[in-house]
Amino acid sequence: MLNAASGGASVQSDDRNGGYRTIVSDLVSLIEHVQASMKLIESAIARESPPGNQEVAANVVVLDDVTPRYVKASAALNTCNAGLGIALHFLLDTKTSKHGTGEFAGSDH
Repeated sequence: MLNAASGGASVQSDDRNGGYRTIVSDLVSLIEHVQASMKLIESAIARESPPGNQEVAANVVVLDDVTPRYVKASAALNTCNAGLGIALHFLLDTKTSKHGTGEFAGSDH
């Protein structure tokens, strides 16, 4: 990938920076998607749970086999979100320590 006319080194550096930006962008996108899914699950759990003021007849038993699946999925997404956040932090920390403040250093993720 060396280009003799343009100096070669800058082309290779641009490729690395472009690859880095793509990875960071993908991680940010994944984090946002996981967080949106977590909100959807929280909403589904809220819809499934019976309202507090609604009276339930003494002889009616509600078997909720859906909520545990939501809770397990939510726990898995929380773990995924934490792992993606750590991966993003490592990438940003490595880039910042090598090259000063990076483009994504101010990211909230």
